[in-house]
Amino acid sequence: MLPRHLHSLGRNYIARSEYPKALFMNRPSFCYPWWTGHHPWAPYPPVNNCHPPVNWRPHHSFGPVRTSYPNYFHWNAPQSSWIHFSNFNMASKGDEPLPKRFKTADESRPEKVSSKRSYSPAKDFIVPPMSNSSALPSSKNLGKEAPFKGPIRRQWEDFNHCYMEKSSAQHGHRRSPIKFDFTVLSYNILSQDLLEDNSHLYSHCRRPVLFWSYRLPNILKELKEMDADILCLQEVQENHYRTQIKPSLEALGYHCEYKTRTGSKPDGCAICFKSSKFLLTMTKPVEYYREHINLLDRDNIGLILLLQPRVDQEAPSICIANTHLLYNPRRGDIKLTQLAILLAEISGVAHLTDSSSCPIVLCGDFNSVPGSPLHSFIKEGVLNYGGLSIGKVSGQEQYSSGRRPLSVPIWPDSLGISQNCVYESKESTEKAEEQAIEEQSVQNKRVQSSIQHHFSLSSVYSHYVPGTGMPEVTTCHSKSAITVDYIFYSSAMDDIFVPPGGSVTCNGLKLLGRLSLLTEQDLWSVNGLPNENNSSDHLSLLAKFRLEI
Repeated sequence: MLPRHLHSLGRNYIARSEYPKALFMNRPSFCYPWWTGHHPWAPYPPVNNCHPPVNWRPHHSFGPVRTSYPNYFHWNAPQSSWIHFSNFNMASKGDEPLPKRFKTADESRPEKVSSKRSYSPAKDFIVPPMSNSSALPSSKNLGKEAPFKGPIRRQWEDFNHCYMEKSSAQHGHRRSPIKFDFTVLSYNILSQDLLEDNSHLYSHCRRPVLFWSYRLPNILKELKEMDADILCLQEVQENHYRTQIKPSLEALGYHCEYKTRTGSKPDGCAICFKSSKFLLTMTKPVEYYREHINLLDRDNIGLILLLQPRVDQEAPSICIANTHLLYNPRRGDIKLTQLAILLAEISGVAHLTDSSSCPIVLCGDFNSVPGSPLHSFIKEGVLNYGGLSIGKVSGQEQYSSGRRPLSVPIWPDSLGISQNCVYESKESTEKAEEQAIEEQSVQNKRVQSSIQHHFSLSSVYSHYVPGTGMPEVTTCHSKSAITVDYIFYSSAMDDIFVPPGGSVTCNGLKLLGRLSLLTEQDLWSVNGLPNENNSSDHLSLLAKFRLEI
């Protein structure tokens, strides 16, 4: 038998199909076109026999509830029917941490809508609990209960004081630069279908906190509290995005762009930005699947936007890229090739007429740990991979079974991408072939085992807690706690986080602040992820940048 408070939690959070209510997130315009109600503990009656009182309001409401509301959908549940929340499947595949569900054929793509909202930064951030429920999470040692200690505080690390402000006298007759500050959030929100297909990763969790009806309000509340100007979201389930997430974010002033994974996969990546701060100038969906290339038979994708700051017509556009690379720890060759495609697409989008690039912010779940060859390639711009095994590229597993060395070159010429991670024109390809023929007579067409890119990218996070040396983590579930999520950015010349000897760009960004990450020990003190307050198995990443024009 479960304790009484767990019975209460499981019964309090039940989606009532006949009562679509509208909630407000502390403002009149924010409402959900869906409803998950909170009902007092009681035996389960049939759904269609439940009649809430006239002046009823949810215990965890974010604001006043309308006395009248539109009928967003019509659906009559049959007598004595129940809403099925979860179908947990213990199966798992090697390519990704879970078998994928297929979306229905009639699901259409989301529309594009823009709206406005202002930004106000916060010094630190706590994800508030969803209700006053006394349900307790289990500890890392499964089967034992630990007292709930509440949400962990994540500090806002402010670096403004590290930058010396130039006086007007130092500028002479030059005008002072226009400073455009903006915040970027990267967050793998954990697709519900993927969660249910991989229940073995969440055996430490109380089942009620895994229901989508519990997780969605938590996620939306966290996004509202973060109040970032740009959101880069991964594992966004398409049906939830179209009917729930997108409308809710649009009500907060975001314009949303989305790219679903190829094949019949049910999730994808989204980039949402405040239309009051940016103007969308280009959208570039990126697909890694190539029908006639065996190396690229996976359905991962990326999404790139060019955003024009609404401050000055001379301001360069900012390139925002979001991706979720292949999970499979044994296939580093696929990961590197997917990354090469994304970098080639960014190069084409971010290229300026003076041969430079506009500022770049690269976000996502890269399924690679800090210091791994793939991570180092992004930061250092070069990777010598001769003799490197495909299982060591991402560093996800200490003893990976992928021992075959990377092919030289990694990807075939038919992909049309050079070893510099740019698309080759037809003319340059022909010249390269001629040169190769000439060199073949001298050294049998020797191929150099290295790849490179021309971007100057720094990481927002150091990946270790200052003063302790303990590693930070961005994801934590029953099987592992590691860092796989990142925000990379083009560094300005006076950015304090440019490593010694690191390259910079004339159109770079300064890192003004970041939301601190946590250690594995921190996360297990609140029962890992997901928990009562954090409804994904990943932590959100948040950074503040400055562009000087």
